[in-house]
Amino acid sequence: MGVQLAHTADLDPSVLRAVRALLDDVFGEEMTDHAWDHVLGGMHALVWDAGELIGHASVIQRRLLYRDRTLRAGHVEGVAVRGDRRRQGVAGAMMAELERVIRAAYVLGSLGASEEGAPLYQARGWRHWQGELWALGPSGPTRTASEEGDVYVLPAPGLELDLGEKLTCDWREGHVW
Repeated sequence: MGVQLAHTADLDPSVLRAVRALLDDVFGEEMTDHAWDHVLGGMHALVWDAGELIGHASVIQRRLLYRDRTLRAGHVEGVAVRGDRRRQGVAGAMMAELERVIRAAYVLGSLGASEEGAPLYQARGWRHWQGELWALGPSGPTRTASEEGDVYVLPAPGLELDLGEKLTCDWREGHVW
């Protein structure tokens, strides 16, 4: 299965419209303008079949605070596969490309997983974050307890993490994780 890998800046507006349409179809009302903004500005993994977009995922840069360190993270966003093409390896092929980017360019990977998506990430070696989650908001650190249980990380080799510690992300509008 061929995966196209391209930066947002290199995608034609018609491709970005196809990505937005796929994400709107897969996520429905959850695909707000803020959620769309989170998908942009990084590397996109795209899978096409007969000229139609059937899969999308992207990785963008985030800053995560862990203990006394600021970690450059490749944060995965907008993982979506068209309904009739699920369970055929599309998501795995896209994640393989994004994990290659993460391992080469970031200290760790991070993502927020749905209940349906979590088994895919776990099978690929992503580790479930079990500690408190926070965001550096406009008024200071803010606990994001509603996101706890949904975050997974992919540490670089040699990076030791206590998955029960507090993890803090940079602020953004909409869902911060």
